[in-house]
Amino acid sequence: MIKEDTKEKDNDEIFTPEDFSESEEKEQQDDTDDNTEDAANSDTSSEYADTDASARSGYKVPVAGGDMIHHLPGMYQSWFLDYASYVILERAVPHINDGLKPVQRRILHSMKRLDDGRYNKVANIIGHTMQFHPHGDASIGDALVQLGQKDLLVDCQGNWGNILTGDEAAAPRYIEARLSKFALETVFNPKTTVWKQSYDGRNKEPVSLPVKFPLLLAQGVEGIAVGLSSKILPHNFNELIDASIAYLRGEEFTLYPDFQTGGYIDVSRYNDGERGGSVKVRAKISKLDNKTLVINDIPFGKTTSTLIESVLKANDRGKIKIRKVDDNTAQDVEILVHLAPGVSSDKTIDALYAFTDCEISISPNCCVIDNNKPYFLNVSSVLRHSTDQTLHLLRTELEIRKSEQEEALFFASLEQIFIEERIYKDKEFEDAKNMDKAVAHVALRLKPFEPKLIRPVTNDDIMRLMEIKMARILKFNSVKNEELIAQIKKDIAEVQHHLDNIVEYTIDWFRMLKEKFGAAFPRKTEIRNFDTIEASKVVEANEKLYINKEEGFIGTGLKKDEFVCNCSDIDDIILFYRDGTYKVIRVSEKVFVGKHVIYVNVFKRNDNRTIYNVIYRDGKDGHNFIKRFAVTGITRDKEYVLTKGTPSSRILYFSANPNGEAETVKVILKPKLRLKTLVFEKDFSDILIKGRSSMGNILTKAEIHKITLKQKGSSTLGGRMVWFDYDVLRLNYDSRGELLGEFQSDDLILVILQNGEFYTTNFDLTNHYDDNILAIEKFDIGKTWTAVLYDADQKYPYLKRFTLEAGSKKQNFLGENSKSTLYLLTDEAFPRIEIVFGGHDSFREPLVIDAEQFIAVKSFRAKGKRVTTYEIGTVNELEPLRYPDEKTDADSVSQTVETEEDDTPDETSSVQMNLFDKEL
Repeated sequence: MIKEDTKEKDNDEIFTPEDFSESEEKEQQDDTDDNTEDAANSDTSSEYADTDASARSGYKVPVAGGDMIHHLPGMYQSWFLDYASYVILERAVPHINDGLKPVQRRILHSMKRLDDGRYNKVANIIGHTMQFHPHGDASIGDALVQLGQKDLLVDCQGNWGNILTGDEAAAPRYIEARLSKFALETVFNPKTTVWKQSYDGRNKEPVSLPVKFPLLLAQGVEGIAVGLSSKILPHNFNELIDASIAYLRGEEFTLYPDFQTGGYIDVSRYNDGERGGSVKVRAKISKLDNKTLVINDIPFGKTTSTLIESVLKANDRGKIKIRKVDDNTAQDVEILVHLAPGVSSDKTIDALYAFTDCEISISPNCCVIDNNKPYFLNVSSVLRHSTDQTLHLLRTELEIRKSEQEEALFFASLEQIFIEERIYKDKEFEDAKNMDKAVAHVALRLKPFEPKLIRPVTNDDIMRLMEIKMARILKFNSVKNEELIAQIKKDIAEVQHHLDNIVEYTIDWFRMLKEKFGAAFPRKTEIRNFDTIEASKVVEANEKLYINKEEGFIGTGLKKDEFVCNCSDIDDIILFYRDGTYKVIRVSEKVFVGKHVIYVNVFKRNDNRTIYNVIYRDGKDGHNFIKRFAVTGITRDKEYVLTKGTPSSRILYFSANPNGEAETVKVILKPKLRLKTLVFEKDFSDILIKGRSSMGNILTKAEIHKITLKQKGSSTLGGRMVWFDYDVLRLNYDSRGELLGEFQSDDLILVILQNGEFYTTNFDLTNHYDDNILAIEKFDIGKTWTAVLYDADQKYPYLKRFTLEAGSKKQNFLGENSKSTLYLLTDEAFPRIEIVFGGHDSFREPLVIDAEQFIAVKSFRAKGKRVTTYEIGTVNELEPLRYPDEKTDADSVSQTVETEEDDTPDETSSVQMNLFDKEL
C-alpha cells in the first residue's frame, strides 16, 4: 500500500495566517529590493553578494580577507519561514477548492492532456507530469498509485497493489491508467480554470481544478508539513451528495467517515473532524466456532500483515492465548485466529480489541489551504465551501454557455440579414476601392436592423460576414436558419431558467452524480458505539503468582514457593495481614511485602460482589468485633486498616466470598469465672454489609479461644440485575439499556435473531451478540411462542406454537430452508392474529385467527399448520381477548408439547379447522 506523500516535521511551531502575511509582505519588499539593485547594474561580485544577502536577511557576507564571523541567527531569520511556507503551500496540505495537493493536481492535469480514451503507461504519465512537478519521479509515482488505490479519479489496469494486504504496486512500466468517467465529468473545464505558469515557465498549469464535488472529503488526505499537519478522513460518496443537497435546501446535515477497509467506527467523539476530536475504529471479528475467530474487515490505515503481527506480539507477551493465525485474504479480508484449548472466544475478542491493532484511535486534523494560508476547519465547513464552489462553477458554466448561445444567435441573425438583403450585391459594395469602404457600406446597410439584434454590429462582425463563401450563400435556406434561430432562443431560455433557479439546478447536478456513480460506493464502515474494554478483565492469566510467607516475598518468579493463583502481568494484588492492615500492589516478578500475610489474591476494582467476612480483636485485651465489607477501589501501595486502628489488634477469622456468601462459624471462648456460655454459633448473614472503614458489631466481650467454620452459606446479595445495551450489543450491570431481569447463578439469556435462529448464553459481561437481534430476554423454559412464517419448502404461510430449548448452539425454528421468512413472532399466551390479504387477493376481508384454538403447542421443529393459500399482504397482532390467570400455577395451565413434524390437525382442533376452512 502506498503511503501519503508527506514531509517530516522540522519544528513544532504552528504558523498562523498573520505569519504568512508578514512573510508575503517581506518577500514583496525583497523583490523590490532585487529590482532596485539590478537597476544599479553594479560591476563587482561583492556587490552582487551583498545584494543577494540583503534580499534574504540582515546578514552580509564578509569581504575576503576580513573577519570570517558568521551570524547564524541572521542567516536563518527568514529562510526557515520561507522553507516552511513552501512545504505547507506546495507539498503537504491540500487546497480547499479542489481538495488536492499540488502533486495530485499536476498528475490529473497531465493525465487530462494525455487523455484519448485509452490507457497510458504510468511511466509515461510520470514523465509527462515532471513538466509541472519539480520534485522527481518517485514522489509523482507514489502519489499516482495512491490516487489509483482510492478508486475514484483514476481507472487502473494492472497490479496496483492491495490496500488490504499492503502489497506494493508493480513498476510504473508495467501498469497503466486513465482518467475515470467520474473525473472527466466533475474535475475538468478549461473555460472555468484559472491558470498559472509552471515552475520553469514553459507550460501552464491550473491554480486549482474546477471540481464540482466535495472531493477532499470523499478521498481524505494525510500530510505532514513544517510545524503543522493535515489529516482528513474519507467519507461516503452518497452521504456527501445527500449532505450537499441538504445544505442547499437549508437543512441540517451530519457527516461521518467511511473507509475502504470497512470495519466498525465509533464517532461519539468525532467533533465534526475538527482538531481535538478522535474516532475509534475496530476490525470486524466473528466466531466461526468456539475455537476459531474470523477477522473480515480491518481498521483504516492497517494491513493484514501489520494486524497479524500485532496479534502474534500480543500472544508472545501473554495477553492472549492462540495456537496459530492463518491469512486467507484475497479479494476480501479473511484472517483465521485459532484459539488455544480452554480459552474463551468471547474474552479473546475483547482481548484482541484491547491489546492488538484490531482497535485503533484516529485523531483527525482538518487543515486546508485557502488564499495561500493554512486554516483549521471542520468537515461541515469544508462541505459548505465545496457546495458553494460547485454552485459558483455551475453558474459560471451556464453564463459562458449563455454567452456562446447569444453570440451564435447574433451571427445567425446577422448572416440571414446579410444574405436575404443581398448586401453583397450592392453596387457600392462591389465598386468599393478598399476594404475600409466596403466595411463602411455594410455597416451603413445594417444600421436599420440593429434594433432587432441583441448587440451593436462591430467591424469584426462585418469582416466575419465577408469571409462567407459564395457556395454557402447560394445554398442558404432561410427556413432552416429560422429553425436554427428558434432552437438557439429555446436553448438560451433554458439556460436562463437554470440561472434563475441555480440552487435547484445544482441539486439536480448532485442527483445526477448519485444516480450515475452512487451505486459503486455503498457504505462499508458500520457506525457503532463501542463499550470501554478494561484490559485487566480480558487479559489472559499468563502468569502464576507465588508467595513465600516465611521470608515475606511474593511474585511470579518464586517458582519453588507456595502457589497462590493465576494472574496476568497487568493485574493488581490485594493482601490482608494478621494485624488488620491491607493494601494493593502491582504484580511483579519478586517483591517484599512483609510477613504475617493471611490472604492474597487478584484485586478486581469496583467489585461489589466480593465480600470479606472478618472477626477481629480490638487491641490486646479489647472487645471482639464482627464485620462484612467490600473493597471496591483503593490507592495502590497505600496501607489501610480494617480494624479500629488500636495497636496489637488481631484478625481472628477471615474469609473472602466472591458472590457475597455468608457462612456460619463456631466460636469457642476461653473458660472464665462466671462465664456461663463457652461455645456459640454466629451466622454472618445476620451482619449487614457496610463500608470497609466501619468498625463492625461487637461479637463478644469475652476472650476468644478458637473460631471454626460450622457451615458454608449462600449469597446474601440476591440475584444480579442485568441490562442489555442495544447501542454496543453488550450486557452490563450499570443500568444501561434494557433491563433483562434478576439473574441467579444458573439462569440463562435467550437470544432470538431475525432469521429465526435462537440460542442461550450465560450473563457474563464478555459475551458478544449478533446485530440482528429480534428478541433478548431471560430464558423461561416453559414460555410458549407463536410464529407466523412463510415456509419456503411448502411455499405457503404457516402458523406454529412452540417452546424453545436451551443450548449455546444456534437452532432455527423456521426450518432448514434459509429462504423461509418470519412474518410475526409473539410470546402472548392467547394471541390473536390478523391476516391482511394483498396482491390479487387484496379485496378479501382480513382473517382473524385465535392461535391458541387454531393449533396446539408443538416442538419448534414442527412445521405448524397452513394459514391460507391466498397471497398475504401484512400480518398483525391484535389485542388478546383473555389473559392467563395469575393465581393459577403455571404447571397446571401448561400444554403438552407434541413433536409431530406434519401439519395434520389433532382432534381437539378439528372443529376450529373446519370453521377456518369455511372462512377461507
